[in-house]
Amino acid sequence: MRVQSRGRMTIAIDRFDHIVLNVKDVEASAAWYSAVLGMRREEVASRGGTRVAMRFGRQKINLRPVDTDVVAWFTGAHPVAGSDDVCFITEHSPEEVVAHLQALRVHIEAGPVERAGAVGPMTSVYCRDPDGNLIEIAWYPPASR
Repeated sequence: MRVQSRGRMTIAIDRFDHIVLNVKDVEASAAWYSAVLGMRREEVASRGGTRVAMRFGRQKINLRPVDTDVVAWFTGAHPVAGSDDVCFITEHSPEEVVAHLQALRVHIEAGPVERAGAVGPMTSVYCRDPDGNLIEIAWYPPASR
C-alpha cells in the first residue's frame, strides 16, 4: 500500500530485514546470541573476508567488528559497540524468560515489567549482551499476537 504525504506519493515499509550491531568481539557476541537467544550462526563470504550473522525467524543481525575499516564494511557514521537498544519478541512467558536467563547466569537489568509495544501492551525482561547493548525480551499476551 502506498501512502500519501502532503500530496506526494511515498513508499511504505513492511518490516525489518536485518540490523547491524557493532561489536568488540564477534566470537563472544555470536556465542552469546546463540546460547541466550537461540539464534543460529551464519557465515557469509564477502570481499573483506567472512562476515558473521545471527539468524532468527525471517531476520538476522550482522555482527560487525568495531575495528573493521568503515570502507570495507559500509556502516553508520559513528560505529561503537554497546550503544544499541534492541527488543526481541518471544512466545515464552516472562517467567520462562527469567528462569532461562537465571539458568545461564545472565544478569537481569529489569523486569518483568509492562511496556507499550508496537502492537499493544507487552511484558518485558531486560538484560545486556557482551558489549553492553540493552536487550529487551518481550512477550505479548495471546490476544495481541
